Order: sequence, then structure tokens, then C-alpha cells
Amino acid sequence: MSKKVITISREFGIGGRTIAKMVAERLGYAFYDKALVERIAKESGYSEEFIERRGEDATSTSSFLFNLSRSGGGNYEGVSGVSDKLFVIQYNLIKNLPDEGPCVIVGRCSDYILKDCQDALHVFIYADTKFKADRIVRLYGERNDSPEKRLEEKDKKRKVYYKNYTGRIWGMSSNYDICLNSGKIGIENCADIIVKLAMI
Repeated sequence: MSKKVITISREFGIGGRTIAKMVAERLGYAFYDKALVERIAKESGYSEEFIERRGEDATSTSSFLFNLSRSGGGNYEGVSGVSDKLFVIQYNLIKNLPDEGPCVIVGRCSDYILKDCQDALHVFIYADTKFKADRIVRLYGERNDSPEKRLEEKDKKRKVYYKNYTGRIWGMSSNYDICLNSGKIGIENCADIIVKLAMI
């Protein structure tokens, strides 16, 4: 197989984690979502719950981490701010994952961190608001008056986080090899397409 690493970036509520897991299982690849959180927690000393909560927070206003990522990483000594420290740990872990074997990585700026990896396929998955709102109410138990507002808040945090640590615009098609609309194509079909592309 020519693509040993698949990064999957996604809007909230589109089934991205489900698609990523299906792809990993069908290809026999390692799956990094919760497993990556566990490794970041172990390295940082923070709890997994804390990592999950802070995983999309961007507090740094300096260009330090952007420059760090462009220079190939490093250690986090002297880095101020918990979110910044967590990003450096995350960056270094993701950068080394291809050396550990074929894998599927969900989010966490992995498309940017591994943008120079020749064996990587970078995917972005999106859908219209109605599809996402219906899905989070049905599957995630969202019961507030406006699931649309919840969707907007989650994706706004992802956009800010991504921009802060990569300097790029989250969801822009030119940042990925392929963009898929899971609302129109279907979750199963998205997984099928990604698997086929990985084997080209």
C-alpha cells in the first residue's frame, strides 16, 4: 500500500471518528484518537480528561509554536502556557508516528504536522448543518434548544486552534488531498473511498 499514514480532519458531528476507525480496521492500521490522548497524557503528566478538555484550546498569541513546528519540533522547556506545552508534546508524538508503522490519525493538526510525509493521505470531512445537527441529537444525546449553536462553537474552536498552531485556514481544500461530504456521500462510502485511495 502506498499510503501508510492517513490523517482525518473533520467538522464536529459528521462521523469523522467513526469513518477513521472503519478505515483503520479495514486496512489493519493503528488508530490514533483516544490512544494519542493517552500518550500525550503520559508524556505531559496531565490527566486524559484534562487533555480532552484542552485539546482544542489555543491560548498562545505569539508565533513561537508556529515557528517551532516549521523548524521541526523540539522540547517544551521554557514554553509558557499549558496549551502550548501540550501542543509541543502532541507535535513531537505525531511527527514520529509514521516511524512506528501504518496508522490513521484523527485531528490534532496531524495534516499539518505530517504535511511533508510522502506516504500520507490527508482527508477533510464535512457536511451541511442539518445533517450534523440531526446526527448529534440522535447519537450524542444533544438536547439543547440549538444544536446548531453547539456545532458552531465546536468548529470555531477548531478553526482558532488550527490557525494559531499552523498559520493555515482549517477546512481549506488546498490543505488536504481530498475533501468528502459525509452527509451526501454517506459514512460507509466515505470510508470505502479513503481505503481505496490508500491502496493506490
